[in-house]
Amino acid sequence: MPTIDIKRFEKKAVKTAEKKSGNEGFRSLLNREISFGGSGLPDKKKESLYLELSSLLEAGIDLKSSFDLVTADQEKEKDRLLFTTIQKDVVGGATFSDALSRSGRFSLYEIYSLQIGEETGKLIEVLKDLASYYQNKIKQRRKVISALTYPCIVMATSFGAIFFMLRFVVPMFGDIFKRFGGQLPWITRQTIALSNLMGSILLPGVFLILGLAVIIYRVRKETIFRRISTGITLRLPIVGPIVQKIYLARFCNAMRLLIVARLPLLRAITLSRQMIGYYPIEASLTKVEADVLNGLPLHTSMQPFPIYPDKMIQLIKVGEETNQLELFFGRVADQYIEEVEYKTSTLSSTMEPLIIVFLGLVVGLIVVSMYLPLFQMSNGFQ
Repeated sequence: MPTIDIKRFEKKAVKTAEKKSGNEGFRSLLNREISFGGSGLPDKKKESLYLELSSLLEAGIDLKSSFDLVTADQEKEKDRLLFTTIQKDVVGGATFSDALSRSGRFSLYEIYSLQIGEETGKLIEVLKDLASYYQNKIKQRRKVISALTYPCIVMATSFGAIFFMLRFVVPMFGDIFKRFGGQLPWITRQTIALSNLMGSILLPGVFLILGLAVIIYRVRKETIFRRISTGITLRLPIVGPIVQKIYLARFCNAMRLLIVARLPLLRAITLSRQMIGYYPIEASLTKVEADVLNGLPLHTSMQPFPIYPDKMIQLIKVGEETNQLELFFGRVADQYIEEVEYKTSTLSSTMEPLIIVFLGLVVGLIVVSMYLPLFQMSNGFQ
Protein backbone atom coordinates (compact mmCIF):
# COMPACT_ATOMS: atom_id res chain seq x y z
CA MET A 1 0.00 0.00 0.00
CA PRO A 2 1.32 3.49 -0.79
CA THR A 3 3.01 5.40 2.00
CA ILE A 4 0.83 8.03 3.71
CA ASP A 5 2.49 11.29 4.65
CA ILE A 6 1.01 11.62 8.14
CA LYS A 7 3.08 14.64 9.21
CA ARG A 8 1.92 16.65 6.21
CA PHE A 9 -1.70 16.49 7.32
CA GLU A 10 -0.89 17.01 11.00
CA LYS A 11 1.03 20.23 10.22
CA LYS A 12 -1.90 21.53 8.20
CA ALA A 13 -4.32 20.70 10.99
CA VAL A 14 -2.14 22.52 13.54
CA LYS A 15 -1.88 25.63 11.34
CA THR A 16 -5.61 25.65 10.77
CA ALA A 17 -6.29 25.31 14.48
CA GLU A 18 -3.94 28.21 15.24
CA LYS A 19 -5.71 30.43 12.71
CA LYS A 20 -9.10 29.61 14.18
CA SER A 21 -8.20 29.79 17.85
CA GLY A 22 -8.78 33.52 17.98
CA ASN A 23 -12.38 33.52 16.77
CA GLU A 24 -13.85 30.16 17.70
CA GLY A 25 -14.78 31.03 21.30
CA PHE A 26 -18.31 30.32 22.35
CA ARG A 27 -19.30 29.16 18.85
CA SER A 28 -16.99 26.13 19.11
CA LEU A 29 -18.59 25.17 22.41
CA LEU A 30 -22.06 25.33 20.90
CA ASN A 31 -20.94 23.23 17.93
CA ARG A 32 -19.17 20.60 19.99
CA GLU A 33 -21.91 18.02 19.66
CA ILE A 34 -22.97 19.23 16.26
CA SER A 35 -19.63 19.02 14.51
CA PHE A 36 -17.37 16.08 15.14
CA GLY A 37 -13.73 16.77 15.91
CA GLY A 38 -14.32 20.51 16.36
CA SER A 39 -14.23 21.22 12.62
CA GLY A 40 -17.18 23.59 12.69
CA LEU A 41 -19.03 21.76 9.88
CA PRO A 42 -22.24 20.13 11.16
CA ASP A 43 -22.49 16.35 11.06
CA LYS A 44 -25.68 16.58 8.99
CA LYS A 45 -23.86 18.58 6.34
CA LYS A 46 -21.04 16.02 6.22
CA GLU A 47 -23.50 13.15 5.94
CA SER A 48 -25.26 14.88 3.05
CA LEU A 49 -21.97 15.67 1.29
CA TYR A 50 -20.61 12.12 1.47
CA LEU A 51 -23.94 10.54 0.57
CA GLU A 52 -24.50 12.74 -2.48
CA LEU A 53 -20.93 12.41 -3.71
CA SER A 54 -20.94 8.61 -3.38
CA SER A 55 -24.26 8.39 -5.29
CA LEU A 56 -23.10 10.72 -8.06
CA LEU A 57 -19.70 9.05 -8.45
CA GLU A 58 -21.34 5.64 -8.48
CA ALA A 59 -23.60 6.86 -11.27
CA GLY A 60 -20.51 7.62 -13.36
CA ILE A 61 -20.38 11.40 -12.91
CA ASP A 62 -16.88 12.83 -12.47
CA LEU A 63 -15.83 14.56 -9.24
CA LYS A 64 -15.94 18.11 -10.68
CA SER A 65 -19.47 17.73 -12.03
CA SER A 66 -20.54 16.06 -8.81
CA PHE A 67 -19.28 19.03 -6.85
CA ASP A 68 -21.13 21.36 -9.22
CA LEU A 69 -24.38 19.62 -8.31
CA VAL A 70 -23.59 19.52 -4.57
CA THR A 71 -22.59 23.20 -4.51
CA ALA A 72 -25.70 24.30 -6.38
CA ASP A 73 -27.83 22.60 -3.72
CA GLN A 74 -26.38 24.69 -0.87
CA GLU A 75 -28.70 27.29 0.61
CA LYS A 76 -26.19 29.02 2.91
CA GLU A 77 -23.59 31.27 1.33
CA LYS A 78 -20.75 30.06 3.60
CA ASP A 79 -21.41 26.42 2.66
CA ARG A 80 -21.53 27.29 -1.04
CA LEU A 81 -18.23 29.18 -0.68
CA LEU A 82 -16.61 26.23 1.15
CA PHE A 83 -17.60 23.68 -1.51
CA THR A 84 -16.64 26.05 -4.32
CA THR A 85 -13.17 26.43 -2.77
CA ILE A 86 -12.80 22.64 -2.49
CA GLN A 87 -13.92 22.24 -6.08
CA LYS A 88 -11.37 24.81 -7.31
CA ASP A 89 -8.59 22.98 -5.47
CA VAL A 90 -9.62 19.68 -7.09
CA VAL A 91 -9.80 21.28 -10.54
CA GLY A 92 -6.37 22.83 -9.87
CA GLY A 93 -4.85 19.38 -9.51
CA ALA A 94 -5.22 18.61 -5.80
CA THR A 95 -6.67 15.32 -4.67
CA PHE A 96 -10.03 15.31 -2.92
CA SER A 97 -8.42 14.54 0.45
CA ASP A 98 -5.88 17.36 -0.04
CA ALA A 99 -8.67 19.80 -0.89
CA LEU A 100 -10.57 18.86 2.28
CA SER A 101 -7.38 19.22 4.32
CA ARG A 102 -6.76 22.73 2.97
CA SER A 103 -10.26 23.84 3.94
CA GLY A 104 -9.57 23.11 7.61
CA ARG A 105 -13.18 22.03 8.13
CA PHE A 106 -12.69 18.26 8.14
CA SER A 107 -11.08 15.99 10.71
CA LEU A 108 -7.88 14.02 10.20
CA TYR A 109 -9.58 10.65 10.17
CA GLU A 110 -11.84 11.76 7.27
CA ILE A 111 -8.83 12.99 5.32
CA TYR A 112 -6.82 9.81 5.93
CA SER A 113 -9.77 7.60 5.02
CA LEU A 114 -10.42 9.48 1.79
CA GLN A 115 -6.75 9.50 0.84
CA ILE A 116 -6.57 5.73 1.19
CA GLY A 117 -9.82 5.43 -0.76
CA GLU A 118 -8.25 7.44 -3.57
CA GLU A 119 -5.01 5.46 -3.56
CA THR A 120 -6.76 2.07 -3.50
CA GLY A 121 -9.52 2.99 -5.95
CA LYS A 122 -12.23 2.59 -3.30
CA LEU A 123 -13.25 6.22 -2.88
CA ILE A 124 -16.95 5.45 -3.35
CA GLU A 125 -16.87 2.78 -0.63
CA VAL A 126 -15.10 5.14 1.78
CA LEU A 127 -17.62 7.90 1.05
CA LYS A 128 -20.47 5.49 1.78
CA ASP A 129 -18.85 4.44 5.04
CA LEU A 130 -18.40 8.07 6.11
CA ALA A 131 -22.00 8.87 5.22
CA SER A 132 -23.21 5.83 7.16
CA TYR A 133 -21.05 6.77 10.14
CA TYR A 134 -22.47 10.28 10.40
CA GLN A 135 -25.99 9.05 9.70
CA ASN A 136 -25.80 6.61 12.62
CA LYS A 137 -24.25 9.24 14.87
CA ILE A 138 -27.00 11.76 14.09
CA LYS A 139 -29.70 9.13 14.53
CA GLN A 140 -28.29 8.09 17.90
CA ARG A 141 -28.09 11.68 19.14
CA ARG A 142 -31.63 12.45 17.98
CA LYS A 143 -33.06 9.42 19.75
CA VAL A 144 -31.31 10.32 23.00
CA ILE A 145 -32.47 13.94 22.78
CA SER A 146 -36.00 12.87 21.86
CA ALA A 147 -36.19 10.49 24.81
CA LEU A 148 -35.00 13.10 27.31
CA THR A 149 -36.73 16.22 25.97
CA TYR A 150 -40.17 15.65 27.51
CA PRO A 151 -38.89 14.73 31.01
CA CYS A 152 -36.62 17.79 30.97
CA ILE A 153 -39.51 20.05 29.98
CA VAL A 154 -41.72 18.57 32.70
CA MET A 155 -38.93 18.94 35.25
CA ALA A 156 -38.25 22.55 34.30
CA THR A 157 -41.97 23.33 34.48
CA SER A 158 -42.20 21.65 37.87
CA PHE A 159 -39.34 23.63 39.36
CA GLY A 160 -40.77 26.78 37.79
CA ALA A 161 -44.13 26.18 39.44
CA ILE A 162 -42.51 25.48 42.81
CA PHE A 163 -40.32 28.57 42.50
CA PHE A 164 -43.36 30.74 41.62
CA MET A 165 -45.33 29.50 44.64
CA LEU A 166 -42.44 29.93 47.09
CA ARG A 167 -41.37 33.29 45.71
CA PHE A 168 -44.74 34.98 45.14
CA VAL A 169 -47.68 33.00 46.56
CA VAL A 170 -46.27 32.06 49.98
CA PRO A 171 -45.16 35.65 50.86
CA MET A 172 -48.74 36.84 50.20
CA PHE A 173 -50.09 34.35 52.71
CA GLY A 174 -47.26 35.22 55.10
CA ASP A 175 -48.35 38.87 55.16
CA ILE A 176 -51.91 37.83 55.91
CA PHE A 177 -50.81 35.59 58.79
CA LYS A 178 -48.72 38.42 60.29
CA ARG A 179 -51.80 40.66 60.47
CA PHE A 180 -53.80 38.03 62.33
CA GLY A 181 -50.92 37.13 64.66
CA GLY A 182 -50.94 33.95 66.72
CA GLN A 183 -48.88 30.80 66.59
CA LEU A 184 -48.60 29.23 63.11
CA PRO A 185 -48.33 25.47 62.56
CA TRP A 186 -44.80 24.08 62.28
CA ILE A 187 -45.14 23.15 58.59
CA THR A 188 -46.40 26.68 57.77
CA ARG A 189 -43.47 28.31 59.59
CA GLN A 190 -41.00 26.11 57.71
CA THR A 191 -42.57 26.90 54.34
CA ILE A 192 -42.49 30.66 55.04
CA ALA A 193 -38.88 30.37 56.23
CA LEU A 194 -37.96 28.54 53.01
CA SER A 195 -39.69 31.25 50.97
CA ASN A 196 -37.78 34.00 52.84
CA LEU A 197 -34.51 32.11 52.36
CA MET A 198 -35.16 31.79 48.63
CA GLY A 199 -35.80 35.52 48.38
CA SER A 200 -32.57 36.38 50.19
CA ILE A 201 -30.31 34.01 48.24
CA LEU A 202 -31.89 34.41 44.80
CA LEU A 203 -29.63 37.18 43.50
CA PRO A 204 -26.39 35.82 45.04
CA GLY A 205 -27.36 32.39 43.73
CA VAL A 206 -27.77 33.69 40.19
CA PHE A 207 -24.35 35.39 40.32
CA LEU A 208 -22.80 32.24 41.81
CA ILE A 209 -24.21 30.07 39.02
CA LEU A 210 -23.02 32.51 36.36
CA GLY A 211 -19.58 32.65 37.98
CA LEU A 212 -19.33 28.86 38.08
CA ALA A 213 -20.44 28.68 34.45
CA VAL A 214 -17.70 31.12 33.42
CA ILE A 215 -15.06 29.23 35.42
CA ILE A 216 -16.13 25.88 33.99
CA TYR A 217 -16.08 27.31 30.47
CA ARG A 218 -12.53 28.63 30.94
CA VAL A 219 -11.09 25.45 32.47
CA ARG A 220 -13.17 22.93 30.49
CA LYS A 221 -10.14 21.86 28.43
CA GLU A 222 -7.76 21.54 31.38
CA THR A 223 -6.70 17.95 32.00
CA ILE A 224 -7.45 17.99 35.74
CA PHE A 225 -10.96 19.37 35.18
CA ARG A 226 -11.72 16.84 32.46
CA ARG A 227 -10.46 14.00 34.64
CA ILE A 228 -12.52 15.07 37.66
CA SER A 229 -15.72 15.89 35.73
CA THR A 230 -15.72 12.67 33.72
CA GLY A 231 -14.90 10.67 36.86
CA ILE A 232 -17.91 12.16 38.65
CA THR A 233 -20.16 11.59 35.64
CA LEU A 234 -19.20 7.93 35.31
CA ARG A 235 -19.98 7.34 38.99
CA LEU A 236 -23.52 8.71 38.70
CA PRO A 237 -26.19 6.00 38.79
CA ILE A 238 -28.08 5.44 35.53
CA VAL A 239 -26.46 8.46 33.82
CA GLY A 240 -22.88 7.14 34.13
CA PRO A 241 -23.42 3.88 32.21
CA ILE A 242 -25.36 5.70 29.48
CA VAL A 243 -22.58 8.26 28.96
CA GLN A 244 -19.97 5.49 28.98
CA LYS A 245 -21.79 3.48 26.30
CA ILE A 246 -22.36 6.56 24.12
CA TYR A 247 -18.64 7.28 23.91
CA LEU A 248 -17.68 3.60 23.62
CA ALA A 249 -20.06 3.31 20.65
CA ARG A 250 -18.40 6.33 19.04
CA PHE A 251 -14.95 4.87 19.67
CA CYS A 252 -15.92 1.49 18.19
CA ASN A 253 -17.55 3.13 15.17
CA ALA A 254 -14.44 5.23 14.59
CA MET A 255 -12.13 2.19 14.85
CA ARG A 256 -14.35 0.19 12.51
CA LEU A 257 -14.33 2.94 9.90
CA LEU A 258 -10.57 3.47 10.10
CA ILE A 259 -9.76 -0.24 9.94
CA VAL A 260 -12.12 -0.69 6.98
CA ALA A 261 -10.21 2.15 5.30
CA ARG A 262 -7.10 -0.03 5.70
CA LEU A 263 -5.27 2.27 8.09
CA PRO A 264 -2.64 0.58 10.26
CA LEU A 265 -3.89 -0.28 13.74
CA LEU A 266 -1.56 2.17 15.46
CA ARG A 267 -2.68 5.03 13.22
CA ALA A 268 -6.32 4.08 13.78
CA ILE A 269 -5.79 4.22 17.55
CA THR A 270 -4.07 7.61 17.29
CA LEU A 271 -6.84 9.11 15.17
CA SER A 272 -9.56 7.66 17.42
CA ARG A 273 -7.86 9.26 20.40
CA GLN A 274 -7.86 12.62 18.62
CA MET A 275 -11.47 12.47 17.49
CA ILE A 276 -13.34 11.04 20.50
CA GLY A 277 -12.97 14.05 22.81
CA TYR A 278 -13.66 12.07 25.99
CA TYR A 279 -10.92 12.08 28.62
CA PRO A 280 -11.06 8.46 29.95
CA ILE A 281 -10.80 7.05 26.43
CA GLU A 282 -8.19 9.58 25.32
CA ALA A 283 -5.99 8.90 28.35
CA SER A 284 -6.29 5.14 28.00
CA LEU A 285 -5.54 5.14 24.26
CA THR A 286 -2.25 6.94 24.86
CA LYS A 287 -1.07 3.97 26.93
CA VAL A 288 -2.77 1.44 24.62
CA GLU A 289 -0.93 2.90 21.64
CA ALA A 290 2.42 2.54 23.42
CA ASP A 291 1.66 -1.05 24.45
CA VAL A 292 0.59 -2.04 20.92
CA LEU A 293 3.76 -0.44 19.57
CA ASN A 294 5.73 -2.67 21.96
CA GLY A 295 4.03 -5.78 20.59
CA LEU A 296 1.09 -6.36 22.93
CA PRO A 297 -2.30 -7.33 21.45
CA LEU A 298 -4.95 -4.64 21.42
CA HIS A 299 -7.27 -6.43 23.85
CA THR A 300 -4.44 -6.97 26.34
CA SER A 301 -3.50 -3.28 26.17
CA MET A 302 -7.11 -2.22 26.82
CA GLN A 303 -7.74 -4.65 29.69
CA PRO A 304 -6.26 -2.57 32.58
CA PHE A 305 -8.66 0.34 31.96
CA PRO A 306 -12.10 0.13 33.62
CA ILE A 307 -13.70 2.29 30.93
CA TYR A 308 -13.69 -0.78 28.66
CA PRO A 309 -16.12 -3.54 29.79
CA ASP A 310 -14.89 -7.14 29.94
CA LYS A 311 -17.35 -8.25 27.27
CA MET A 312 -15.98 -5.64 24.87
CA ILE A 313 -12.42 -6.81 25.58
CA GLN A 314 -13.37 -10.42 24.83
CA LEU A 315 -15.05 -9.50 21.54
CA ILE A 316 -11.99 -7.50 20.45
CA LYS A 317 -9.83 -10.49 21.37
CA VAL A 318 -11.92 -12.71 19.09
CA GLY A 319 -11.68 -10.08 16.36
CA GLU A 320 -7.89 -10.05 16.60
CA GLU A 321 -7.66 -13.84 16.57
CA THR A 322 -9.90 -14.12 13.51
CA ASN A 323 -8.45 -11.04 11.79
CA GLN A 324 -11.94 -9.44 11.72
CA LEU A 325 -11.48 -6.49 14.03
CA GLU A 326 -13.69 -4.18 11.96
CA LEU A 327 -16.56 -6.68 12.16
CA PHE A 328 -16.42 -6.97 15.94
CA PHE A 329 -15.94 -3.24 16.47
CA GLY A 330 -19.08 -2.74 14.40
CA ARG A 331 -21.01 -5.31 16.45
CA VAL A 332 -19.94 -3.73 19.73
CA ALA A 333 -20.92 -0.28 18.47
CA ASP A 334 -24.36 -1.51 17.35
CA GLN A 335 -24.90 -3.27 20.67
CA TYR A 336 -24.03 -0.17 22.71
CA ILE A 337 -26.19 2.06 20.52
CA GLU A 338 -29.16 -0.27 21.09
CA GLU A 339 -28.50 -0.31 24.84
CA VAL A 340 -28.30 3.49 24.98
CA GLU A 341 -31.55 3.86 23.06
CA TYR A 342 -33.31 1.33 25.32
CA LYS A 343 -31.99 2.86 28.55
CA THR A 344 -32.79 6.43 27.55
CA SER A 345 -36.32 5.48 26.51
CA THR A 346 -36.76 3.54 29.76
CA LEU A 347 -35.34 6.44 31.75
CA SER A 348 -37.72 8.81 29.98
CA SER A 349 -40.80 6.70 30.67
CA THR A 350 -39.74 6.24 34.31
CA MET A 351 -38.93 9.88 34.96
CA GLU A 352 -42.22 11.28 33.67
CA PRO A 353 -44.53 9.82 36.38
CA LEU A 354 -41.91 10.35 39.09
CA ILE A 355 -41.58 14.05 38.22
CA ILE A 356 -45.37 14.46 38.16
CA VAL A 357 -45.71 12.73 41.54
CA PHE A 358 -42.90 14.88 42.96
CA LEU A 359 -44.55 18.06 41.67
CA GLY A 360 -47.90 17.01 43.12
CA LEU A 361 -46.41 16.23 46.52
CA VAL A 362 -44.46 19.48 46.79
CA VAL A 363 -47.26 21.71 45.53
CA GLY A 364 -49.75 19.86 47.74
CA LEU A 365 -47.47 20.32 50.74
CA ILE A 366 -47.19 24.06 50.08
CA VAL A 367 -50.96 24.43 49.64
CA VAL A 368 -51.70 22.50 52.83
CA SER A 369 -49.15 24.51 54.80
CA MET A 370 -50.77 27.76 53.64
CA TYR A 371 -54.37 26.75 54.22
CA LEU A 372 -53.84 24.96 57.54
CA PRO A 373 -53.73 28.24 59.56
CA LEU A 374 -56.89 29.39 57.77
CA PHE A 375 -58.67 26.21 58.83
CA GLN A 376 -57.51 26.76 62.41
CA MET A 377 -58.76 30.35 62.33
CA SER A 378 -62.16 29.29 60.97
CA ASN A 379 -62.45 26.70 63.75
CA GLY A 380 -61.63 29.40 66.31
CA PHE A 381 -64.54 31.53 65.15
CA GLN A 382 -67.07 28.72 65.63
